[in-house]
Order: sequence, then structure tokens, then C-alpha cells
Amino acid sequence: MIKQSLFASFLFLGACSSQTNNAISQLSKTDAPQMASVKSIAEKDLWRYITNRSTLKAPSQKQLYWHIDWFKKHPDYLTRITKRANPYLHLVVQEVEKAGLPLEIALLPIVESAYYPFSYSHGTASGLWQFIPSTGRLYGLRDNWWYDARRDVLASTKAAVKYLKNLNKLFKGDWLLAIAAYNSGPGRVQRAIRDNKKQGKPTDFWHLKLPTETKGYVPRLLAVTELIKHPEKYAQTITPVENKAVLRSIRLKTQFDLALIAEWSAVELEDLYTLNPGLKRWATPNKGSYTLLLPNKNMDLFKKAMLGNPDMARLKWIRHLVKQGDSLSMIAQQYATTTSQIISVNQLEDHLIKAGDYLIVPIAKKGAKAYSSSESEREKSRLNANKAGRKVIHLVKAGDSLWSISRQYQVSINQLIKWNHIKRSEPLKLGKKLVLWQANVASNKDLSSVTSLGIDIDRKVVYRVKSGDNLSVIALKFGVSVKQIKHWNQLSNKPLQPGQRLTIMVNVINSKMK
Repeated sequence: MIKQSLFASFLFLGACSSQTNNAISQLSKTDAPQMASVKSIAEKDLWRYITNRSTLKAPSQKQLYWHIDWFKKHPDYLTRITKRANPYLHLVVQEVEKAGLPLEIALLPIVESAYYPFSYSHGTASGLWQFIPSTGRLYGLRDNWWYDARRDVLASTKAAVKYLKNLNKLFKGDWLLAIAAYNSGPGRVQRAIRDNKKQGKPTDFWHLKLPTETKGYVPRLLAVTELIKHPEKYAQTITPVENKAVLRSIRLKTQFDLALIAEWSAVELEDLYTLNPGLKRWATPNKGSYTLLLPNKNMDLFKKAMLGNPDMARLKWIRHLVKQGDSLSMIAQQYATTTSQIISVNQLEDHLIKAGDYLIVPIAKKGAKAYSSSESEREKSRLNANKAGRKVIHLVKAGDSLWSISRQYQVSINQLIKWNHIKRSEPLKLGKKLVLWQANVASNKDLSSVTSLGIDIDRKVVYRVKSGDNLSVIALKFGVSVKQIKHWNQLSNKPLQPGQRLTIMVNVINSKMK
């Protein structure tokens, strides 16, 4: 169970800095209680609690100007994010504070994922903290058919805190370098430090030569801290979050149907997925224990129901009669479960089954549509969603790759990955449906009239460098110049590396074409 608020003992009298205490000691006896009351009220808002203890700074506001200016031009952005963070923020602050990290670290998911646990980037990063698969595995975040721990709010926060703490040790207590390394990797930051040392330059974050994204990553976090601390100064609306625990945890030792949890806890299924976004299917993971999060009052209901129904099955089972031509994979697909679970439940020694045998198979308590936020139902939603442009559903066939599909439809690989929540490293499965959106372009019969108007239309293509490639070869392949490729990718004169990704702007309609 998550403890009650860790912050109750950190109200005004106990949490002030020595400087503030000195100032208070000079106040009259009548002023001091009034000051304490104002501070106590502010401390009831978790955002204020965080920013009142912020310690990370930029040399000057100049380093934050661009980011603050962006938020000022998009005032609704931070409003939406602060509302979205509401269920998770206290839990995140609790873990950050427990580990002794700067409290601003609790704001990092704003920069990483906009506090959206289902966020999925083109680099296959997932969850509030945007862990990529390899780093996730390194910190114990498993990803399987039932569950992705990178999306689990509690598990991923614990892992992120541990990772950042290790990075801080690596960079000898410099938190800005640790945060930069969280974005671009510790090796990249270490190389930048070595390069500066050789040139006799300072080795703090602000003087390092780092990727453009990383150079903006740290200032963006500091800018978010400044904006939340002084929202009125920058015309921002910050939705208050009460400074107390709103969720409690319970460790489930057996697999549970989510519909049963919803019934016993009086929490809607969709809300269960929101509070437990690591869950991918209609049940909790089938192996090991699982830590479930529920609102306080609903946790009491759930525990009462568990105690009152000790012998009730947590999953629904059926007996499946094996027919000629059946395979474990077919049966698993039919009942939305896994072959490994069927093997485990039936104590099979291998994948061989024979007609006439009976198998025990777990099935969902309700129909698929009831579990509207499960992985499979979200995939259906993506296939049925509407966005700008023309929607195309592509059925993966033999020989298809992300590159060939991106070329076929003139979209980027990153877009395909983002639209379909797929991993770049995993091969595409035959028969899988991919959704993509193409920009609305005039039909072929209209192209002559379009080009006669002097209109140019470009499309961005992401090209992966192959062995033997050089800039001249690539430029010739796409009909662009070497200078253009260098400009689009901010390249120096260093040789290209196999696997390196280049952005190419391909002209698909050009008024000067003959």
C-alpha cells in the first residue's frame, strides 16, 4: 500500500530554507502566523510544492527564452498537460523525493511524454519516461504480450529514478549532465566532455557540443519549472493538484480478469487502463505478481470483495475440444491468450496437440469491446481513426519492409512507426494491417494544371545509409544536391556511417518539370 502523503511533515515551519527562516525571525509575532498560513495554502498544491524546492538553474533567462516564448504562444498546451498529470503526479513526486533527486525531475515526463503514459515515439520509446526497449530491460522493465512495464507508472518511475541516480553518479553530481545523458545517452555526453577537455573548454552542460534535441532538452525542463512556478507572469493556467496520495497499490499474486477488478472496485474499465497503462490485454500478467493501482476509496471496496470471495475464480475458463487442423497458436488467437499460457495451464511438454483432446483455456469475462483501452482495441481504433489526409490500410505482404512501404506511399518511416505503434527493430508480420495517412494531392489528371501554377510540393523521406554509400551517390539517387543533404542534416565533413539516418526532401510536384 502506498503510504499517506510524505509531505505532511514538510509544511511551512519544517520545509523553509535557512534564508527564509532568518527572514521570518525578523518578522513581528503577528506577521509570522499570517506568512505561515499563506505558505501552507500554497503547499497544498503539489505543483507549488515542487517548484518551491526547485534547485536546478540556468546561467541566465536567455537560455530559456525560446522555450518560454513557445509556451506563451501555446498557452493551452501546459493547461492540458497539468490536467493529464493529475492522477500520477503525487506518486511520481513521492518516488523522486524518496530517492533524494531534485524535485524538478518529477516534471521531466512533461518534456518526455506530455505526461501521457500511452505515448510512443518513433524511436520505440514508450511510457511517461520514454524508455527504449534496451534501457527498459536493463532496469527490469519487461515487455510481453500481457504487459509493458515501460508504460506502468509506478514501475517506470522507479526505473527512471534509479537510472537518473546512476547517471548523476557517473557525472559526479552534475544533474544537468545527468539529465542530458538521459536524453542522448551517457556515451554521447562523455564524448562531448572529452572533446572540450582536449580543447581546454569548460565541461558543463552549457558549453558542450551535443545534438540539437539534447541542447534543447535541459532548457525545456528548466523553462517548464519556471512557468509552473510563475504561471501568471507568462499567461499560463496550471491546474492545481492536491498534495496528497490519491492512489494506493496492491500486489496481485494471481492473474485477474480486468472486468472482475472493475466490478469489485467500482472503477470503469477505461479508468483501470488509465491508472494501470502497462496492461495490454483483458487481464493482468499471467506470470509473477502484478502491482495494481486504484483510487483510495475504490481500493477499500476491492479488498473487501477479495476477502469476501476467497474461492471465486479470478479468470473465466473454458474446455476447448481440439479439432483436426488445430494448433496452439490458432487456439490462442481464437481466445485472445498466448500459447505459453495454454501450455502452462495444461502442463503440456511441447506444442504437440491431437484431435479429440481437451484443453483448458482462459477467456475474457466480457466481449472485446468492453476492454476498449486494451492494446488490440487501441489498434482497431487507430485503423478506424480519421486524421488529415487520405487514410490507407496496407496489408503486409512477403518482401515488405518499413522502407519499401514508406517509399510506396511517400511517407516517412518514423510516421509509419508512430501511426502503428510498431518497433523499428522487429520484422513486419505477414498479414498485419498498417494504417497511414497521405496528404491530399491533386489527382494525376490535374497535375498539369497544378504545375503550371508554379507550385512545388516536397515530401520528407528518411533514408538509412547503406555500406558503400556517400553523399554524391545518395544525392544522385534522390535528384538533390550534396549541399542540400548537408544542410537538411547539419552534416560536417565526417564520413557517413552504415545505418545512419538522413532526412531527404523529395520534390514530387515541381513547376519546372518538363
